[in-house]
Amino acid sequence: MAKTVRIHAPGDASALTVEDVPVDAPGAGEVRIRHMACGLNFIDVYQRDGLYPLAMPTALGMEASGVVKAVGEGVSHLSVGDRVAYASAPPGAYCEERVMPAAQVCPLPDGIGFEEGAAMMLKGLTVEYLFHRTTPLKAGDTVLFHAAAGGVGLIACQWAKSEGITLIGTAGSDEKCALALAHGATHCINYATEDFAERVKELTDGKGVDVVMDAVGKSTWEGSISCLKPLGMMISFGNASGSVDPVPLQTLAAGGSLKLTRPTLFTHIAEHETCQEMARHLFQKVESGAVKITIGQRFALEEVQQAHRALEGRETTGQTVLLP
Repeated sequence: MAKTVRIHAPGDASALTVEDVPVDAPGAGEVRIRHMACGLNFIDVYQRDGLYPLAMPTALGMEASGVVKAVGEGVSHLSVGDRVAYASAPPGAYCEERVMPAAQVCPLPDGIGFEEGAAMMLKGLTVEYLFHRTTPLKAGDTVLFHAAAGGVGLIACQWAKSEGITLIGTAGSDEKCALALAHGATHCINYATEDFAERVKELTDGKGVDVVMDAVGKSTWEGSISCLKPLGMMISFGNASGSVDPVPLQTLAAGGSLKLTRPTLFTHIAEHETCQEMARHLFQKVESGAVKITIGQRFALEEVQQAHRALEGRETTGQTVLLP
């Protein structure tokens, strides 16, 4: 039996329960992992509250790190005792131990701690595809990145700096702006006191940015579109403030032949080799020191309701982990 966080119906944080769940032996293509730490992400909130519907009851959590306890038939890239980390479907990472498909489980280098490993996989692999697999980016390009002091944002600030890319961040307080700047953002705009679209135009001499990376959604959508230069790319990869309304195609034409995409990490990591390649790239960034993983909050597994409330209340900075 392993303590596992589950929900029996969509709801607020009070819907989260910690239950004892049996853990079977791994089947073909599976591994059994004893978790050392589990990461929290906004997708967990979307699944919990029903925005992303799941069959009920369901376990939650999309990333974790730990040690391989057993390996199923046909798994060749992992062995018992290996240190591993992953971001992967199906949900179920909020637990002490689980059996799961092995293809997206990645060997974790010895130089990266378990808490770092758990906290960085979903967010770090997201940054990897944003900067390297969504639209061509090169040194000297300019990116507008919303929620720059959040878990994905702080990794993105460092990643952009390491690639020679100008990153203009936004955040909701002067303290969070200072944090983004300390992590490599070139500029950071406090959207609580400034119109970020107007400020972006000032910072770019009226030209706009090459790319907007936006996980906030509804509340930043119109301003974000107005920040793009002609032929710019709008990457909407989350909806913390609510889903974006349907977009008339003419809006993209009027902005100057703009491009729009709504990617997800799980499309990018669906193939085993691609997932492992992305993970190696992320690990290289962390081991080189170009990207440092900041654990802002730690909660015991039994404190999962408190952890979700802090995440939803935008009371967190950096990464948050649950400790089984």
